[in-house]
Amino acid sequence: MTNRAHAACVTLTLRLKVRPESYAWLNAAAVEVNETWNFCNERAATVLGNLGRWLSGFDLCYETAGSTQYMKRIGAGTIQRVCIEYAAKRNAVRKQRLRWRLSRGARRSLGWVPFKAASVKRKGKHLRFAGKTFRVFEAERLDDVTWKQGCFAQDAVGDRWLCLPVERAVSRCVAPREAVGIDLGLASVATTSDGETLEAALFFFTGTRKRGLRTRSAAATSAKRSVCTAVQPTGGEMLCTSSAAGSWTSIRTSSLAT
Repeated sequence: MTNRAHAACVTLTLRLKVRPESYAWLNAAAVEVNETWNFCNERAATVLGNLGRWLSGFDLCYETAGSTQYMKRIGAGTIQRVCIEYAAKRNAVRKQRLRWRLSRGARRSLGWVPFKAASVKRKGKHLRFAGKTFRVFEAERLDDVTWKQGCFAQDAVGDRWLCLPVERAVSRCVAPREAVGIDLGLASVATTSDGETLEAALFFFTGTRKRGLRTRSAAATSAKRSVCTAVQPTGGEMLCTSSAAGSWTSIRTSSLAT
């Protein structure tokens, strides 16, 4: 096994709670996002039904070009993000139409306002998006951070969260203990730095399967045995019944107990 001195990068999502003074603006922006989603839903289903063609995210972005003049809060970046996200979800499930996003009523959808990475700018302790200033809790977590495209999301309680995917470098370290625990359900135990995979032997499951087969075999053998239930006092014969077949069998004996 060769040692390679490089740090792996993982993508983490920073969730920062938005302060309540921006909730009204985000609610209105979420309504416009729902309208854009529903337009994509209707347009894609109509084209598929009439022409038999699946619209891609690029096609939907072309269909919604110029719609920013009808939107008061969201911009072109958010509309394109909605179109691309809709196309990805629709291609994943391969359905003619997805569920509508409702803005009112008991079954309304939770607020969701996506954006591109360049749409959010940091101004000191505040964030600027679509001409609106936002304040978040724990803003110091954004220091020296380069984020990707994210979104403003609403939870079931009604709070708003700023979700920003960021890349973090993960440093390698030596295991603190010599013994480590391994999940018995893993398909592979470990992967070396060369890309070789150590397959799990599955000793536990193999032994359990064999014990289960032996147990079932013994139970089947026991069920087929005959059980003596009655004795006929005359003729030197004993009547027995088989628990498997449920039939009576006459067995001649040399002598009967008195």
